[in-house]
Amino acid sequence: MNKGSRLLRRRDFLRVAGVAAASAALSACGLSPSSTASGDKGAVQLVYQDWRTEWFPSLAQQMLEIFNKDHPNIRVFYTPDPDNLEEKMLDDMAAGTAPDVLSGCCEFFPAWANAGYLMDLRPLVEADLDKETIDDWSPAQYQALFTRDGKQFGLPKYHGALALYYNKDLFDAAAVEYPAGDWTYDDYWSAMTRLTRHNSDGITQWGSMFDVTWDRIQIHVNSFGGHYVNPDDPARCEMSAPPAQEAMEWLRRRMWEDKVMATFLDVQNIETRQAFIQQKVAMVEDGSWALKDILDNARFRIGVAPFPTGPKRHATLATTDGFGIYAGTKHPEAAWELLKFLISKDYGRAMARAHFLQPARASLVPEWVEYIRQEYPERSKDVDIAAFADGQIKGYSVTAETFPNMVGVSKLAKDAWDQIFTLGKMPVSEMEKVCQQIEKIQQGVSLSPSLCACNEQS
Repeated sequence: MNKGSRLLRRRDFLRVAGVAAASAALSACGLSPSSTASGDKGAVQLVYQDWRTEWFPSLAQQMLEIFNKDHPNIRVFYTPDPDNLEEKMLDDMAAGTAPDVLSGCCEFFPAWANAGYLMDLRPLVEADLDKETIDDWSPAQYQALFTRDGKQFGLPKYHGALALYYNKDLFDAAAVEYPAGDWTYDDYWSAMTRLTRHNSDGITQWGSMFDVTWDRIQIHVNSFGGHYVNPDDPARCEMSAPPAQEAMEWLRRRMWEDKVMATFLDVQNIETRQAFIQQKVAMVEDGSWALKDILDNARFRIGVAPFPTGPKRHATLATTDGFGIYAGTKHPEAAWELLKFLISKDYGRAMARAHFLQPARASLVPEWVEYIRQEYPERSKDVDIAAFADGQIKGYSVTAETFPNMVGVSKLAKDAWDQIFTLGKMPVSEMEKVCQQIEKIQQGVSLSPSLCACNEQS
């Protein structure tokens, strides 16, 4: 790591707080210089692209001021992600106009790497990062930033993790014991059942809720011992294999037979955390990234517990947010210096302070917990915040499984899951057709929209 890097304390934030305002006009145009110093003639110029959320651009500007002071021969311009990030970045990379350093995640980050658009970082990592730094990252998250042929396209940015939020007031009213680290799926189901409330008009409160999305369903599949992708043959789909079907059927029954898990239609299509905040659900499967919003807005006592252990294994999500370098950069050495700064403890602390993002480095978790307790001394007093890091520290986190060719795959699965879970119109067995279509995509066969399993059933 860069020895010149300095710890960012609160006074550092105050000292550089004017930078964001001073560069607001340039930010609106896309590019923002991270330094207003005039003595940068001849310096290497880099473009760094990252989140465009309300809070992140000012943090990036503040941190890059510190980087530039320590690296006077490098000047970094920050630019926010485009709205249509996945498609726009592929166009920019193909045209040779992509930023030098960028962040990515999910299925599109490895897709950029597989297309040859991201630099292989492995030689740089082996030469410049020590074992202590690498061991500080979750093995699951770290390994997810390699292609199947061994190229390292990214380094961890932050470690989002799933856990179980619960409403202590509703648990107490129903005389249900709080979730614990040894909770099983049967315990989870029992609590959901006891926490669901009815009146003459129907259900007024559900036991739990989850997002009907790729990785949120996958956690349950993994817990039942299954996979989306065959571990030995990434072109093979296992969404219709018995363990995956058992997991999906478990979820479907809780939603459509027991009616103890809310569908999005049940809560008028509001996001999961809002359903929890509005006390429509007593528990919610959500991530550490939702913690600030929940602490700010929930008007009840909050609890957090590790994800329940499934029939075959314990699993929770590790996000795959990371930093990478564009393969076409003209300044690879300078880009590597910037990337080392972005993965530094200082940058991790800054994100943890600004928006309570769970650090990628396990050694920073106690500091992250303390930041939250300082900001919310009463609200967080009895909240097990470290539960989010349970999988990270104990090694049972998993990352999103992806196929070599993800073009159209996510939509196929989502369309089917909407029919199965959100609308309750399709059996889980229909995932067999989805698997067949996914495997055709891996073989290079173009699919007509009419082949979508949901269209066959509607």
